[in-house]
Amino acid sequence: MASEENINALITRLNEGFGDSTLIKATLSNKRRKDSDLNNVFIRPVVIRGEAVLQFVYRYATKDITTNYSASDASAEIEKLLAGSFLNADLYTSTADYSYLSNRKGNSRLLKKAPSSTELPVYRHDKIKRRLISAENNIYLRELGVVTENWKVKAGMEDKFRQINRYAELVDDVLKTAALPDNFTIADMGSGKGYLTFALYDHLSRNFGKPFSMTGVELRPQLVDFCNSVAEKAGFGKLRFITGSIETALLPSIDVLIALHACDTATDEAIFRGISSDARVIMVAPCCHKQIRKQLNPPGTLREITRYGIFAERQAENPHRYPSRHDTGSLGLQNRSG
Repeated sequence: MASEENINALITRLNEGFGDSTLIKATLSNKRRKDSDLNNVFIRPVVIRGEAVLQFVYRYATKDITTNYSASDASAEIEKLLAGSFLNADLYTSTADYSYLSNRKGNSRLLKKAPSSTELPVYRHDKIKRRLISAENNIYLRELGVVTENWKVKAGMEDKFRQINRYAELVDDVLKTAALPDNFTIADMGSGKGYLTFALYDHLSRNFGKPFSMTGVELRPQLVDFCNSVAEKAGFGKLRFITGSIETALLPSIDVLIALHACDTATDEAIFRGISSDARVIMVAPCCHKQIRKQLNPPGTLREITRYGIFAERQAENPHRYPSRHDTGSLGLQNRSG
């Protein structure tokens, strides 16, 4: 069998082991060029920030360099190293060992042996927290600038990616216990650029199990047009965005009302709209309260607490705007289904 075919077969076995948590380690050895400073590469699965990756240790004559790769990037790197730097590779899983042996003439073999260790590796995919929102092949995340054309989370957007996943978890926990009808409706008030709106629709459409439709309500027409174009590209047929305010937006019915960080008195308007629409679930996260700030006029020595603008602003804001480090989220959630 040609070297390329054997390399592909080896990588397939590695990916299978990584996917079902049986992969223990792999090594690349036997340098193609004796004068190369890179002696070996050691590969093992690790968990970093809750995500399983493949860690490569490049062992040079005077130093070691460690790099972490996703499964797809690791496959490409192994293929490149075996084609250009090393003749041999050994793969160890808890079900079998594999040895890739080649020579400079282009001949190769892939041998399978009984596992040298049947002990399961320390890392386990089933112990890793699964993200509800995936970056892979996610069109709306690409259009919103969260991931690259190669479906990798952009530098500087890691917090946004974690935020939308955490948001989907919080809302999912509430909706699972709500007595929602088939074809229920969700209204996201003040949807903005739609990061969270798209993420929630994505998760619910794949995992919730009940048909629904969702409307994002936003005052700025340019954002509404943008979000509708993204929804169309993503194939989200039951998601639309309309121009309007929380008070006056034309919505036929509301089963779930969401308003996140609605400015000034908009949070109160959202609660009122939800109650008057007989929404079964109301979710709000209060933001700044400009009207309250204008009325702050403490007497005497208390006047010092509003002497500086930034401090006065903090006094006017709802405490939920600043959750403690142990808080799971700043959503105010009300399930009115019972």
